[in-house]
Amino acid sequence: MAPSPSTTLTPIDQALKQILSGLSPVVGNESVSISAALHRVLAQDIRAPLAVPGYDNSAMDGYAINSRDLTAGSKFPISQRIPAGSVGQALTTATAARIFTGAPLPSGADAVVMQENCSLEGDTVVVEIPVRSGENVRRAGADVQQGELLFSAGHKLRAPDIGMLAGVGMQALTVRRPLRVAVLTTGNELVRPGQTLQAGQIYNSNFYTVSSLLQGLGHEVLDCGIVTDTLQATEQALLEAAQNADCIISSGGVSVGEEDHVRTALHNVGALNFWKLAIKPGKPFAFGTIANKAFFGLPGNPVSAFVNFVLVIRPALARLSGLIESPAIPWHLPADFEMETTGVRQEYLRVRCLHSASLAPQLQLTGSQSSGVLSSVSHSDGLAIVPANTAVKRGDLLRFLPLSEIVGHS
Repeated sequence: MAPSPSTTLTPIDQALKQILSGLSPVVGNESVSISAALHRVLAQDIRAPLAVPGYDNSAMDGYAINSRDLTAGSKFPISQRIPAGSVGQALTTATAARIFTGAPLPSGADAVVMQENCSLEGDTVVVEIPVRSGENVRRAGADVQQGELLFSAGHKLRAPDIGMLAGVGMQALTVRRPLRVAVLTTGNELVRPGQTLQAGQIYNSNFYTVSSLLQGLGHEVLDCGIVTDTLQATEQALLEAAQNADCIISSGGVSVGEEDHVRTALHNVGALNFWKLAIKPGKPFAFGTIANKAFFGLPGNPVSAFVNFVLVIRPALARLSGLIESPAIPWHLPADFEMETTGVRQEYLRVRCLHSASLAPQLQLTGSQSSGVLSSVSHSDGLAIVPANTAVKRGDLLRFLPLSEIVGHS
């Protein structure tokens, strides 16, 4: 029996809290080389096996001296030459060592004078400025201490992190395996790009939007194809997806029309936790489980599907993948538009951030805000949040979520 249509709208913060509270990381780790670890999620803490740098070294090309010897004069015979990769001899009293960036500081030296602050008289260097102990010296462990906690399990590795781990000699890392996410789209009207459109048909854009977002987050996409608008086909597709994936995302068929079968199918073969969000666009969103696998039902309208994904599904996938992720922190920027009072749903407007030399950045609408106009997302820099029952006047400060923060491909 189909579930009775609900009129309750779940606030997005409440929905997200409810979803995340019931999710835990999917079991499964793997070892990858450091060269393949970008954007992967660490499965264990990493402590530094050695200090960086491993020895006191020169931060400049110049001359290594003992600063206490300056009291005897500013001229120092050059007793040795120490390029990077070589180890010098102990510094003879009142002499200088020609030294290059990164080379180990010789015993007996406590400072390096930049070559620009010196002059040469044959084999003697003249120090032309006062020098303090420790000047232009990079101390052992100044960057990383041996045994220091570098990253905790759940950290998503970025390019500088990879460099740091390489700097302590890490060759392979234990990371969470990518999530296997089943993606299916419903609708008799849908065809794949490359096929000839017949009367009443449209190309299936939602699959490519969702799969691209998933790939950008490092997840594995299982293409479950286009499901015809029948209850039996929908139930079968959901059950098959649950057998092969860690979680399932569907697009379309979550509203209350006679050809919308996803909500009923989920009720029949799994569990429907809630339906309908108090947001615009993206109200007809379903969340539940099938065979203990999380299920997310996106609306068919492309903007609604995008907004639901970045606001709700992305943080849920982070929890499933073991990623420790902080919520996106919105900016506060003035609106360069006006809008009548919103209804009972919080609205997410597609906007671009305008910059000028004389004014602070302002938010401008990217054309039609219809949930079917995907170009409004493509032309935008992010989403402006307008609370329920609120009018917008030009100059009002709005919360702004940059796409760079909520798409999560950085």
